Amino acid sequence: MNEHIYSESGWMQSLMRGEQPSDKSLREHLLLVHRSHPGFTESCALKCRDRLGRNSYELLASVIDPKRHSHILDLACGSGVLLEVCRQRCGPNSELTGVDMSPEELVLARQRNPHLENNLHVGTAQNLHFIGDDFFDVILCHWALTLMDQVPLVLREVKRVLKKNGVFAAIVDGDPETAPGYADLHKIIYSFVKQQCPNYGGTDLGDPRVREGVSLERLAKQTFTDAEVKIEPMVFHLDATPDVLAREVAGFFYASFVVAPQEQDHMLEQLERFFAKQEKGNRCRFSLPVNKLVVCLSPDIDRG
Repeated sequence: MNEHIYSESGWMQSLMRGEQPSDKSLREHLLLVHRSHPGFTESCALKCRDRLGRNSYELLASVIDPKRHSHILDLACGSGVLLEVCRQRCGPNSELTGVDMSPEELVLARQRNPHLENNLHVGTAQNLHFIGDDFFDVILCHWALTLMDQVPLVLREVKRVLKKNGVFAAIVDGDPETAPGYADLHKIIYSFVKQQCPNYGGTDLGDPRVREGVSLERLAKQTFTDAEVKIEPMVFHLDATPDVLAREVAGFFYASFVVAPQEQDHMLEQLERFFAKQEKGNRCRFSLPVNKLVVCLSPDIDRG
């Protein structure tokens, strides 16, 4: 966790001045984090499981019907974990494509999926100009829609490149109150950030409407007017020792990366103490709230 992310980020500097950060500064901030810590989200996400034993990548890929869906886009594919899961589900004859704005993440995606070298593109979800209309059967987005600016534009681009009977599905943040202890962990991490930037947390990364089920459903229906839109809330869990959970949680929250280096150990100590309070037989639990968005287009949907 490098100090330059805090000191150089225009997004953070805007917050320090009490200003509303621009979309451009948000993207630059996200790129700074992923440049220094590519692949950081996958560790916790891979280990957290739902009641059926699936991680969030497997849950998202489950919307794919291998008998009907062959052309699949992973939007904001990151280090390529979901693409790997999709290939396992669909087999080698599937046509998988990944798009991400971080070159550093795409390096990892290519290492994990060398067969997709020509199908991994640097780009943003707001401008998929290099993809033609009505191209994909399924578009997936794993925990990135929460962070995006101009979400209505993103959804319009998704609609444009999705086939008329296609499926769009995304994993986003869920309601903190549905996951025991999640809000408390959030407060611990943000308390350290606020020592440096008191305004942090007043403005979310991305569009706050994506973080709440009702407003997310409304956003989706504004674009996909004739589609079936479903929001499914759920909770994922990770059981481990307090020290392991403290590291996993700290590595999952973007806010952790702007905590000053000299405060990092103190933050981890507080997180470890939090988990130690619930310790049973040297095992504790981290609970992660999730909303799963699924949009199913109708065959006769108007693309205009």
